[in-house]
Amino acid sequence: MILAEALILRADINKRIEQIRTRLGNVVRIQEGDAPAENPAELLAELDRTLKQLNLLIKQINRTNSQTRFDDDRTLTDALADRDTLMLQRTALQGVIKQASDKQHRYGLAEIREVVTIDVGAVIQQVDTLSQQYRLLDTEIQRLNWIIDLVE
Repeated sequence: MILAEALILRADINKRIEQIRTRLGNVVRIQEGDAPAENPAELLAELDRTLKQLNLLIKQINRTNSQTRFDDDRTLTDALADRDTLMLQRTALQGVIKQASDKQHRYGLAEIREVVTIDVGAVIQQVDTLSQQYRLLDTEIQRLNWIIDLVE
């Protein structure tokens, strides 16, 4: 199995776990005299099996990421951390831009006037640069995901 397939399987397993949790929520408490639509013990056993499958898969993905060279200086794990940090930085700066760009509503000349303390255009340019870096890094990560075999 290649890494990309394992990542897709992980997403599917996470959805399955959420479905089992929902189904369990529907049968753990019922009206007296009624029978549950599904056997809660069987659902709990299915949840346990599915969580064990997820645990094994996550360990394999993590081993693969930590052993795969992304470039001369980084492993795939390092590149994923860099990508996540780029996204966090971009999101934070987008929040700053939104805050600085919100229109001030003054209802009279006596109200206190607010001023922007940053160069919004420069921050927008920085967000654009971060977005481009993110896209390039993510593209290379996705390319590797489709050619790297999962470490067992």
